Amino acid sequence: MSIETDSPETLARHSAKMAKKKAARDKIMAGKSGEKGLIIVHTGPGKGKSSSGFGMILRCIAHGMPCAVVQFIKGAWDTGERRLLTENFGDLCQFHAMGEGFTWETQDRERDIAAARAGWEKAKELIRDPEIRMVLLDEINIALRYDYLDLDEVLDFLREEKPAMTHVVLTGRNAAEALIEAADLVTEMTLVKHPFRSGIKGQAGVEF
Repeated sequence: MSIETDSPETLARHSAKMAKKKAARDKIMAGKSGEKGLIIVHTGPGKGKSSSGFGMILRCIAHGMPCAVVQFIKGAWDTGERRLLTENFGDLCQFHAMGEGFTWETQDRERDIAAARAGWEKAKELIRDPEIRMVLLDEINIALRYDYLDLDEVLDFLREEKPAMTHVVLTGRNAAEALIEAADLVTEMTLVKHPFRSGIKGQAGVEF
């Protein structure tokens, strides 16, 4: 099977179209010069919320930017990202696994609340440190949903005490509307298809 070569006229039209797009894009970008520490939310029923947050952490590490992770629910898991960060990038990324598993695993609400509170106290300490450029609060939305943490307290802290250039990433499904409203960047992961529904368990390298 051969691939036909576009005619000179088609190539010229394509070049002209792309030139117009570039000019329009350059004009838009010329007006975007500001920088600030962002409040970033990854939520929704689809897979990829924590994965995206850890991708941002790796970007920070690649730029030599100090960063930190606080895990609110999955702290009891032995995950690939935890191994990678603690064993190879401990000088740039602090990793604090504060959770003890999902609520149906612990079956102890008081214990879950205590773990969430300890995680939040550590998170506040890390966020207040102006040397740390990004803090990932992994699965904090679940802790907020189950009222392990007070939403107003979290929002007030982010508004009033977060250093101006610090990015804070909050992951987990069912993010509160007030948190979404306060955030600068919100992404909702949509579930289209998942192997779990076909009887496939979570697998290393994909789920953890």
